[in-house]
Amino acid sequence: MTATPAIALSGVSMTYPGGVHALRNVSLTVERGTFYAVMGPSGSGKSTLMHCAAGLDVPTSGSITVGGREITGLNETRRTELRRERLGFVFQSYNLVPSLTVEDNITLPLRLAGRAPDREWLRTLIERVGLGGRLTHRPAELSGGQQQRVAIVRALAARPDVVFADEPTGALDLRTAHEVLDLLRGLVDDLGQTVVMVTHDPAAAARAHRVLVMADGQIVETLDRPSAADLADRLVSLGKG
Repeated sequence: MTATPAIALSGVSMTYPGGVHALRNVSLTVERGTFYAVMGPSGSGKSTLMHCAAGLDVPTSGSITVGGREITGLNETRRTELRRERLGFVFQSYNLVPSLTVEDNITLPLRLAGRAPDREWLRTLIERVGLGGRLTHRPAELSGGQQQRVAIVRALAARPDVVFADEPTGALDLRTAHEVLDLLRGLVDDLGQTVVMVTHDPAAAARAHRVLVMADGQIVETLDRPSAADLADRLVSLGKG
């Protein structure tokens, strides 16, 4: 038997007012335990793809399932519950609550969902990212890389079907960005998590198992373990198209 995919999109289109076609009949299956990167020129549809797959936006047409559950017909309340229970998010700006400690930031989504944290799982994650001595600190007392690690643990705290990472290294220096990407890849390879990352950076995308290249609202190419140089060349060619 084939395991239920983490995410499946079938014939998904998104048209905004004024006739702007952000997505055009996109179909995609994201297997569990894989690291996907989505990249493409500005306006290619990569952010819209993520927003639709994560239930943040409702597509104009098509079907989306998360962990086998159809989400396109859910109302806003149900989609909010699904995001809280089944999905994790990591953003460029970290989105931590300044007044809360590291530990309270990590467990906040669980508390909002009325769920008790799995302390053993959290301990595993915290040790993995090297935050064991920082749990009582507040975000302002941490470096950018440490804040992003907090955001990653928070995203994984509920053992989501998928973690969506939107330009997760965009605010980090090169060395710290490499460390965060190593961490994301290790969480996939060693702990079986599923990550979908939107990025404009070929070097970041090259750390994924599979890269989806988008242009004009469509997936124009799917590449397995491409090099950063190959991805950079592909983006240049699309920009000239």
